[in-house]
Amino acid sequence: MDFERRAPVSVIVVNHNRRELLRGCLGSLAGQTVTGFRVVLVDNGSTDGSAEAAEREFGAAPFDLEIVRNRENLGFCAANNQGIAASEEPFVALLNNDAEASPGWLEALLGAFEDPGIGMAASKILTWEDPPRIDKAGHLIYPDGQNRGRGTGEPDNGQYDRREEVLWPDGCAAMYRRRMLDEIGGFDEDFFAYGDDAELGLRARIAGWRCLYVPEAVVRHRRASTLGAASTRRVELIERNRVLLAAKLFPWSLLWLNGAYYLTRIAAGLVAAGRNQGETQRFPGLAGKMRLAGAMLKGDLEALWLAPRMLRKRREMKRIRKLSPKEVRALLMRYRIPLRDLTFQAG
Repeated sequence: MDFERRAPVSVIVVNHNRRELLRGCLGSLAGQTVTGFRVVLVDNGSTDGSAEAAEREFGAAPFDLEIVRNRENLGFCAANNQGIAASEEPFVALLNNDAEASPGWLEALLGAFEDPGIGMAASKILTWEDPPRIDKAGHLIYPDGQNRGRGTGEPDNGQYDRREEVLWPDGCAAMYRRRMLDEIGGFDEDFFAYGDDAELGLRARIAGWRCLYVPEAVVRHRRASTLGAASTRRVELIERNRVLLAAKLFPWSLLWLNGAYYLTRIAAGLVAAGRNQGETQRFPGLAGKMRLAGAMLKGDLEALWLAPRMLRKRREMKRIRKLSPKEVRALLMRYRIPLRDLTFQAG
């Protein structure tokens, strides 16, 4: 692609009271090998001076900075939709405020879209604390709707250094074709946060778009810095949204089995809890395990409340559907995460 003039991409950064993290994120964008792109900072009602600091420190950066100021925290989904609406470039990238991109990140992701069937591009995301370790290299999914990053927790030994198709990108560091977003819509704001990128990604796949993983597009991510790894609200949202994802997008042949897959995962989780492994190790002791169980139950109850709305949205999918239910099921099974990896490794 020709980057001599304006780069055809806008980068959406959503922020809420993370001034220091935001400084590092925007600093990494200032060091990109491409210039002349737009950065839309959507500030979700911060009270720590984040937006003011960004405007003061990056007003003269080698990108055009636009700031959308919300009076309250509208959530990740609504804020990203605001950023998408505020931009006009043919490609839209997302970068979490707790992530820092390598200099060639944008250039590498833009190079993924030479094939017109590619609607999404995924980054190689490394953990900030242990950068030779994988955070996510695309996504995998379990048949009850729970999804997990591909390669999460693995040492980065080059096993994910090949460009290849993956299920969908992680919203921490991704790029989308605007024509795809115009066709299928943006983020589902009922999800608020967590699992929202999975819903958007699967909706795009059902509409016939594909996702390319680009290993040269490297990002370092401070994991779980939004709510904290041991936040019960984080668990509630993850559990709630995996149910909403399935209710809205899974083929009926798989949705009817959701309970069975869920109980199988819970049984494996109990074994992991007995060994203090997986997600359960973030909730130590019996009291911690009870907090975890309560958060999951609360998430399921919230999902039941929203399920009728998801079923109505399910009917609306007919407008964009390209894959048959059989093809969607085959896609999900192709990118299925092994139960052991899901339950015995911390996400």
